[in-house]
Amino acid sequence: MGGDALTLPKDLLDFRGYGLEAIQNLLALAEELKATRYRGEDLKGKTLALLFEKPSLRTRTTLEVAMAHLGGHAVYLDQKQVGIGEREPVRDIAKNLERFVEGIAARVYAHATVEELARHARIPVVNALSDRAHPLQALADLLTLKEAFGGLRGLEVAWVGDGNNVLNSLLEVAPLVGLRVRVATPKGYEPDPELLRRAGAFLTHDPKEAAFQAHALYTDVWTSMGQEAERERRLKDFRGFQVNGDLLALLAPEGIFLHCLPAHYGEETTEEAVYGQRSRVFDQAENRLHTAKAVLLALLK
Repeated sequence: MGGDALTLPKDLLDFRGYGLEAIQNLLALAEELKATRYRGEDLKGKTLALLFEKPSLRTRTTLEVAMAHLGGHAVYLDQKQVGIGEREPVRDIAKNLERFVEGIAARVYAHATVEELARHARIPVVNALSDRAHPLQALADLLTLKEAFGGLRGLEVAWVGDGNNVLNSLLEVAPLVGLRVRVATPKGYEPDPELLRRAGAFLTHDPKEAAFQAHALYTDVWTSMGQEAERERRLKDFRGFQVNGDLLALLAPEGIFLHCLPAHYGEETTEEAVYGQRSRVFDQAENRLHTAKAVLLALLK
């Protein structure tokens, strides 16, 4: 399988250090793996540690299944078992795990945690979500867009909602692949201005302005894990930013709807949007598996 030919940085924490060729190669490998429903022994005898501070459906399942499909194994370690930064320092966890397994996928609150793991572990570390980035999600998003439109360059992607980690990764990768991103957030919820500048993204506080004639409309929950105390304020601040049938009607005729899930129906979106004709939401979810396989092949093989 083509993972041999990919030359990547040791870790995937975000897209710094990744160029266009690396992204294209990962997507091409994911497409090949998906098309052939690949099962193999490429990672036979290798183990991935899933170090999770946060619960998960898609991330845990796709990484475990990806390792199984590639002949390897995954070990799930949650916060109750490990106590990241509490029972043991992050550095000690990294130095232990590098003796036991061939890779670490960490789903954490603070991005500094994955950076520290990568700094101290000799083995690859994959960011399976942090407060700053979600690169595995962005790769699945790119694959979904490529499948829907045949390519990426020149596509207009509208983001409506919170300026969060998922948006950060989309903004990081957009200029590499030629996506044009429009961002609509309430005031005070904008993403990092530097990321917006590097991506050449358009920022507005009007969802309709962002959505008009876009190829894709993307949203995420208004209140992420760890922000529960802000829920009531966020529900008030995000009024008018729901992605529903009316907003989707503003897209280009071939425009699609994206959501990284889980969805909070009645808040950032509606069941009509997720289950409607424009939705590619469950294609996105499936593509988390195929892009995870590509990343693991490239980093662990």
